Amino acid sequence: MFRRGERHDTLRDLLPSLGRRLLQRQKDKAHCREDFCALKDVSFEVRPGEALGIIGPNGAGKSTILKLLTRILKPTRGHCEVHGRVGALIELTAGFHPDLTGRENVYLQGAIMGMKRTEIDRKFSEIVDFSGVGGFIDTQVKRYSSGMNARLGFSMAAYLEPEVLVIDEILAVGDLAFQQKAFDRINEIGRREIPIVVVSHQLGRIASLCSHAILLQGGAIQRFGSPSECIATYVERQPSCVLSPSTVCSLLLRSIHANAQDPVISGEPVSFVVECSVSGDSRNDSEEITVRVRSMETGQILFAIGNYALGMELPRSGSFALTVELQMNVPPGLYLVETLIQDRMRGQLLVTGPQTSVQVSKGRIFRGTVQMNGQMQVLGRENYVTVHANRLN
Repeated sequence: MFRRGERHDTLRDLLPSLGRRLLQRQKDKAHCREDFCALKDVSFEVRPGEALGIIGPNGAGKSTILKLLTRILKPTRGHCEVHGRVGALIELTAGFHPDLTGRENVYLQGAIMGMKRTEIDRKFSEIVDFSGVGGFIDTQVKRYSSGMNARLGFSMAAYLEPEVLVIDEILAVGDLAFQQKAFDRINEIGRREIPIVVVSHQLGRIASLCSHAILLQGGAIQRFGSPSECIATYVERQPSCVLSPSTVCSLLLRSIHANAQDPVISGEPVSFVVECSVSGDSRNDSEEITVRVRSMETGQILFAIGNYALGMELPRSGSFALTVELQMNVPPGLYLVETLIQDRMRGQLLVTGPQTSVQVSKGRIFRGTVQMNGQMQVLGRENYVTVHANRLN
């Protein structure tokens, strides 16, 4: 629980504030209107070999949980226990002394974790090699870029022999190559039966890395279960961008439904009907209706198509329906089909509209994201030799 409002540094400001509090006559200070519960009745356990992913919108309480686990904060009520040496990266420069060099900070962090100098010596070269800051390891970290700070911080957390690993979204500041290295390292740590707690908005990473997940909303657990279940609930509950059609957008999206049996076999076509209307006397020519498909397992947008790209002109007034056919060349799973209106001239999202879901069952067996309907043929030796001879000629 936190306290809202200003901090009073002078007696002149403090006395009126005390007077207001006395006049409120509230018996329980915990329910004072200035108090704010960042977390409410959140309980979970992560055992060795398990990886817990925590997802949710900004302000849901994700980073607060990590600060409780790393003892930066104490819970107002309840308790929090962590057994083992914690490797943590929850803020960009957490644990760094800006006036010390990268080398000195590595030894400082190891000492804080209770490691002997000989143990740090043994791990030092791995930390530097993984971070990629070797040429600047004897430079003060206040001279580092945000990416260098993130790489060195993660390398220290992951290589100083942690018994528990706690990682925040901070990995997002690294480049793509380092992000992949970091998640490969987290997977390796997980295989060593080390408990892992990770917060990320990269839903695909949570799906591939974690054994279970928590969806937080407003400081409370909305769902606890498999990563795919929590991600699906999170994606479904994303609020629509409701703008005023009369002042912002001349098109209005009313509904979408699929003309198909549920589930759909992977590779089969599905037709969708989108009911629309034009607000006012005439439609804005730059507005385009887009339909896109999103994976409910990872939250990734897999495909999007608009009426302009299809060469379809929309009515200039009144109500109308738009039919869209998609071949669901995707793996088995649950998919969200979304509608939105964009300004194609400026590339700007104007309104997100209604959405529906499609369950896809197994069709042709394949691996990957999209079914390409590939074919193969076995060639005899004569054909194989002929093909290569033609290439040489």
